[in-house]
Amino acid sequence: MPPSFSFMNTLQQITEQNLADIEQAKAAGRAAIGFYCLYSPTEIAVAAEAIPLPLCGTRNDPIAAAEEILPRNLCPLIKSSFGFAVTDTCPFFRFSDIIVGDTTCDGKKKVFELLSRYKTTHVLQLPQNQDPATSLPFWRTELERFRSIVAELTGVTIDDDRLSAAIRLMNRERAARKDLMDVNQARPTPLPGSRLLEILFKVGFLADKEKGIALMEAAVADAMSGAFRPDQKISGSRPRILLTGVPVGLGSDKVVKIIEESDADVVAFENCSGYKQTFAVDETREPMDALAEQYLATPCSVMSPNTGRFDLLADMIRTFSADGVVDLTWQACHTYNIEAFSVEAFIRKRFGIPTLHLETDYAESDTEQLRVRIEAYLEML
Repeated sequence: MPPSFSFMNTLQQITEQNLADIEQAKAAGRAAIGFYCLYSPTEIAVAAEAIPLPLCGTRNDPIAAAEEILPRNLCPLIKSSFGFAVTDTCPFFRFSDIIVGDTTCDGKKKVFELLSRYKTTHVLQLPQNQDPATSLPFWRTELERFRSIVAELTGVTIDDDRLSAAIRLMNRERAARKDLMDVNQARPTPLPGSRLLEILFKVGFLADKEKGIALMEAAVADAMSGAFRPDQKISGSRPRILLTGVPVGLGSDKVVKIIEESDADVVAFENCSGYKQTFAVDETREPMDALAEQYLATPCSVMSPNTGRFDLLADMIRTFSADGVVDLTWQACHTYNIEAFSVEAFIRKRFGIPTLHLETDYAESDTEQLRVRIEAYLEML
């Protein structure tokens, strides 16, 4: 049995067991808190011994049900997330005692109003810029309010000691995620982007953080040993693609698959499902100050300006030796769609390489059109 098969089989078994683990934890009195965005600090949930669960929808299946209520010309991520709620087909939404959103894009803000009909919902009022003088004090106040709500929900006093312990644990998880993604700095690429995405996606739902950390560490060892690429014909000359833009997950990964089927490698993800999850919280600072500062610094296109994204892109293009950049936007995601112009200009000026901007949704209907564009782009590199 190939080592990679053994690892993925173990991951699948742990993923399936995870649902039972969450049910047992809730039966024992632990709360579960659903999160929709990287701006919401999961450390506050962990400090209260609650289970943080990611809820963003990445599949096309529930979108039809969502469109019975929502506009059709809305971002598929929002429609998928809402569809899972109205159809009651997401166990993690069902497990959540409260869901947490933030005022990122206009679509999400309004959908959270509707989600509150199905589940207790708390919305963090996110500033629209990252100015430390004006936005940071306001954001810290929002996180204090969130801490009080979680404390009331769980009956746990969330003091600084608990928060510091949670920060240390989550920093270890971030470090393990970064180590796993960083294996693809090697040439040839040890870990196919589609496989990396699957591992990160499934580990993100695990209630047991230590188990998730151990799994990612095992994946790093397997990748470095060549277990995920046993075919020695894999060439180091395959184009190395950095995927930037909107988050992707299982079910919304068609662009990743097309790139790989076109004899190129997705070596890194500059998005909310990838490298944006690796930024450590300062463990030497007062915990709430450190959380407010780090989470507000998340380089998302909802921020204006969003200079952090360009700094991150430049660093990742260099460290992952990217030959090209594919900028992915979901249909009706206006912030990322508009920012694509600046991304293309920045990368062409700084690195002299072209980008490919793709706008699509979760459906498979445009797969062949995307393939034609991707193959033409790869021929340019």
